[in-house]
Amino acid sequence: MGVRKDLKRAKRRTDLATRTRIETVRDERGVVREVRAQPLVPRPAAGSTADIPFTNAAEAPDEVVLRRERDGAWQPVTAAAFAREVTEVAKGLIAAGLEPGDRVAVMSRTRYEWTVLDFAIWSAGGQSVPVYATSSAAQVEWIVRDSGARYVVTETGENTATVTAGTASHASPPRIWELDSGALAELAALGRDVSDEEVTKRRAALTPETTATICYTSGTTGRPKGCVLTHGNLHAEAANTVELLHPIFKEVTDQVASTLLFLPLAHILGRTLQIACLMGRIEIGHCPSIKPDDLRPALKAFRPTFLVGVPYLFEKIHDTGRATAEKIGRGASFERAHRIAVRFGEAHLNKFLGRGKGPGPGLYAAWALYDLLVYRRVRKELGGRLRYAISGGSPLERDLNLFFYAAGIMVYEGYGLTETTAAATIVPPLSPRPGTVGLPVPGTAVRIADDGEVLVKGGIVFGSYWNNPSATEEVLDDGWFATGDLGSLDEDGFLTITGRKKDLLVTTGGKNVSPAVLEDRLRSRPPIGQCLVVGDNRPFVAALITLDPETVAHWLAVRKMPADTPMSEVVRDPRMLADVQRAVDYANEAVSRAESIRAFRVVEGEFSEENGLLTPSLKVKRKAVQEAYAKEIEALYS
Repeated sequence: MGVRKDLKRAKRRTDLATRTRIETVRDERGVVREVRAQPLVPRPAAGSTADIPFTNAAEAPDEVVLRRERDGAWQPVTAAAFAREVTEVAKGLIAAGLEPGDRVAVMSRTRYEWTVLDFAIWSAGGQSVPVYATSSAAQVEWIVRDSGARYVVTETGENTATVTAGTASHASPPRIWELDSGALAELAALGRDVSDEEVTKRRAALTPETTATICYTSGTTGRPKGCVLTHGNLHAEAANTVELLHPIFKEVTDQVASTLLFLPLAHILGRTLQIACLMGRIEIGHCPSIKPDDLRPALKAFRPTFLVGVPYLFEKIHDTGRATAEKIGRGASFERAHRIAVRFGEAHLNKFLGRGKGPGPGLYAAWALYDLLVYRRVRKELGGRLRYAISGGSPLERDLNLFFYAAGIMVYEGYGLTETTAAATIVPPLSPRPGTVGLPVPGTAVRIADDGEVLVKGGIVFGSYWNNPSATEEVLDDGWFATGDLGSLDEDGFLTITGRKKDLLVTTGGKNVSPAVLEDRLRSRPPIGQCLVVGDNRPFVAALITLDPETVAHWLAVRKMPADTPMSEVVRDPRMLADVQRAVDYANEAVSRAESIRAFRVVEGEFSEENGLLTPSLKVKRKAVQEAYAKEIEALYS
């Protein structure tokens, strides 16, 4: 398989594996408490991320840097064409009255125009303020008012109505353009009389210290805070990750790297991904949805060589494979294929890392059989050319990572926050370590505080929260950012995240329990949709569980039950409860008995962004769920 051949070839190219110098610091007991990674790219003395399209146009004007979907085909966009479009839109913003330092909010799903706007706003001297396309009028009101955005670009008429309603009470409501109504063409026409030199002058005035974007946190608790990120922050993240990863794609795989961008561009991971790809001249396409039914055809058409996603995506791909197998009466075969994949992946990686002999003949034969029956179908679902993926946002269940490895797709995990300009750590490309989130991004240091909290320092760390000095002081101390996450470092400096500090549960028996481990494992198993582990100041740990709608539909079909069977019956069906119990048992395998889930309640409905129980980045709003299901939680302990 491709990934394993890549690793064998890469092992002979030790220069790729040793370019980043890693230093670990131990405490008096010999435990690794800090790890530092030297930068691969120096901090620039001048310039900004706004220069990227123009550098590309000057150095490689005919090189394809993006592909834009039109009429069902992915049409190429050259570096020169993209720079021209950025200039036209930048001139339109200047003509509309945008002054250097002014802020422009963008409320849209992921699409080509978003990328144009990002660079156009910067080239005009402005600062971008991303807004999730699903935001409510109240959320928009807060972000526009707090940021002081004078202009807003929306995607749809519905978005425009939301912004209009949300900002109606503002003393000076923002000027709005709408993408679906031709916003970019309107701006280009508006800027016809503005000279190219004016754009060049404004762009030249930007420095690494200039604010590039105010990116609001997703707000799992309380009101979102605006993270002030500079062009230097964006460069530190994008330049170092490209230099770390891109040589592997180019030199080891012999593929021309390309990716389909589907993460919300209102999320910092999606934003930095597009910057990194344009910096490395890696072809990008855009897909506005992360929903599997929308994403699968786009993946098959675009055929990317690598992806950046969240665990939800990989869980859904795996679940779709299982459901397809069950429909044709081969559910047991898929389960065996999963077990073989985990064993094979574990053994093969141990051999690569010098920890074992690798798979034996019998395991190789079983893997080869299931590669024909199962794994190749997984690769086909992802476009057929995919060799690498990066997963972030929350931990990816280890067995799932090994399953994809055996299927020929290496999934590297990373970890970061908005305050760290996306990834603070990432698994190095030639040192796979499933179950960890890797080493610091080059130019970054990670430290474990005395209470287990993860601290981050480096060029990627933000400087302040917008209009909120007290919140800034709470999390920044001498350049170290207190993430609020709990973790540990292994002997080699690889970071493992164990949970959120504020989410830590303490039972009445005095047991500290991090719910993240249990919740991540639960969500990786059907029929679980979302879940919330509870137990703070309670005698034992319990869980609220929702069922995944697609899994329920498949479950009913396999049992030849009516598709419109009421959910009230489904959640009480002994067979469904038995399936849920198996998922709970699997989650409990990762913890001690005192930390295990002793009771659960399957509830009707979903935790969703629409009902306010999930953030736009698919994180559970714990407090909101606890309030919405207070009676059900009490019933677990009655």
